[in-house]
Amino acid sequence: MYESYYGLKSKPFQLTPDPAFFYESRLHKRAMSYLQYGLSQAEGFIVITGDIGTGKTTIANSLLNSLEEDIFAAQIVTPKLSPDEIVKMVASKFELNVTGKSKAEILDDLERFLNQLADQGKRALLLVDEAQNLPLETIEELRMLSNFQKAGKPLLQSFLLGQDELQPILRAPNMEQFRQRIVASCHLAPLNAQEAREYIEFRLKHAGYAGDGLFSDESFSVIHDFSRGVPRRMNTLMDRVLLYGYLEEIEFFEEEQVQMVIDEVKSEMFVPDNVIPAREAVSNADSEALRFTAKGTEIHEASYYKDMLHELVDALDDALKHKIKLTQYIDKLLKKKYQAYVRLKSDDE
Repeated sequence: MYESYYGLKSKPFQLTPDPAFFYESRLHKRAMSYLQYGLSQAEGFIVITGDIGTGKTTIANSLLNSLEEDIFAAQIVTPKLSPDEIVKMVASKFELNVTGKSKAEILDDLERFLNQLADQGKRALLLVDEAQNLPLETIEELRMLSNFQKAGKPLLQSFLLGQDELQPILRAPNMEQFRQRIVASCHLAPLNAQEAREYIEFRLKHAGYAGDGLFSDESFSVIHDFSRGVPRRMNTLMDRVLLYGYLEEIEFFEEEQVQMVIDEVKSEMFVPDNVIPAREAVSNADSEALRFTAKGTEIHEASYYKDMLHELVDALDDALKHKIKLTQYIDKLLKKKYQAYVRLKSDDE
């Protein structure tokens, strides 16, 4: 309803994950780098965790959209599946017939399919979304599937995406073998105030908005406080704000107008009134965390060490990006060498 009023070509804040609207915050960019790095390694597990609505599925969809043709990808969203059920679902997602077949027969078919992919110079990738719903024995079954190998190389690689509850599951004592297969992991946190503003502006611009700006600085602050930096919550609120703006013919939003919509949404979502604002909660948490170590030792000059940690993270991110580029370059050389080998072998025959 409001698209034409604000000069938009599409809805900028729809709830359905859309790779075209993927905003790369600092942590989202790092998570994507980990996924790309893990993909270039062609082995092991990548684990991405984050609270509800922080963008895990959007990252997965963005990755799937960027895959090269030599990767056969399948994605599953998991309810609580048993080991037998996960095997059936994985096989069916790779377009194998599982009707009336035993687990052993399905595993044979799956191994045969994976070997056929390898013979074609391809490999399989499995993305498991909502992985926190999986029982321990089912996650162990995924580890067993990673044992399918040819010439010393795994035939199936898996990425696990899940909510915060996935972390304690993977820390369980009997998950040691699985943890040793994890090549990288990343936890997605909510966006900070500046990232939230950039997120909103990025989505508006991507949807076709060409104006000078729709929101005051104070408006962005209350939006971040209410959403707590969670993208999905921002999408829900912003869709309502723009609808309200269209109905009331608002061309520029002040804090009071956005707050009116927030109050309406809060009443509908049954949000408690005594929630600590996001910026205050983050500030309090940061100050408490920075004052003491895990063993209770008080830290002096905390800001100095915090800055050093940020610099170290930046350096590690840069190193990871260079390693990804180098690995991708080597992969291309190996593919060309393999193709040349196949042509020579074909000529000899």
